[in-house]
Amino acid sequence: MDLSIVIVNYGTFELTKNTINSILEYSYPFDIEIIVVDNASPDDSLSKLKEYFKDKVKFIASPSNNGFAAGNNLALKTIDSKYVLLLNSDTVVWENTLKDIYEFMENNSDVGACGCQVLLEDNTLDKACKRTFPNVKNSFFRLFHIPTNSEDDNYNLDDLDDDGVYEIDCLTGAFIFTRKEILDDIGLLDETFFMYGEDIDLCYRIKKAGWKIIYYGKDKITHFKGASSKRQRPKLIYEFYRAMYIYYKKHHANESNILVNLVVYLGISVLCILKLFLNIFKKKN
Repeated sequence: MDLSIVIVNYGTFELTKNTINSILEYSYPFDIEIIVVDNASPDDSLSKLKEYFKDKVKFIASPSNNGFAAGNNLALKTIDSKYVLLLNSDTVVWENTLKDIYEFMENNSDVGACGCQVLLEDNTLDKACKRTFPNVKNSFFRLFHIPTNSEDDNYNLDDLDDDGVYEIDCLTGAFIFTRKEILDDIGLLDETFFMYGEDIDLCYRIKKAGWKIIYYGKDKITHFKGASSKRQRPKLIYEFYRAMYIYYKKHHANESNILVNLVVYLGISVLCILKLFLNIFKKKN
């Protein structure tokens, strides 16, 4: 198989269906397979997807929801393809995106992972699709919403052309096109991350292994993220800040002294508590 596309479903029949249809709508000059992992959905979305797509899609039913990383890994352990695309279930893939990025990877053997331009429902850029790695400095300015013009703090690479092609640090987990040989070498997604952060961790390990990560802004997908003004489930807020703690402890704690680490951990905890409190007053979905 040339390309295996992995999608994790959790109670999102319509969204997942639209994602898959956006792929199957086009033909490709290479072989593809689509693998949907159902993370123990509490509804009948798995059975409905099986009925709708029949033999066009492979399905894996997880007996429990152990998180996004764990769900992806269930599929990755079964794959023996040249390339892998990790794709969110709430996306729509535009025409030529898969073909162009496949060809780009074929022609650039030093590229370990590639992403594309990710647009939100309102057609604005999802800034997570081209980032630098988080560190103590840029995370401080970002988390406390402190404006800065320093290039060292340009986490979202706002100065770079959205339609360009260039090397970056980090892609969004909504669309990561990578080589299976790399996952065989560095390992699969870190299941310590339940949700959030596993994409940054994966990109960090890919670059650490000597591969380039490329933002390919010539092609696009649409990502239907939830409106930020609506109330989030407390579990998701907790996992967001927990992912920060895991990533920092795994990759940066050894680079800093005890005092800096304590300040970072305290800051993450305070922000998590504050976010949970403010979330109470937001509108329900």
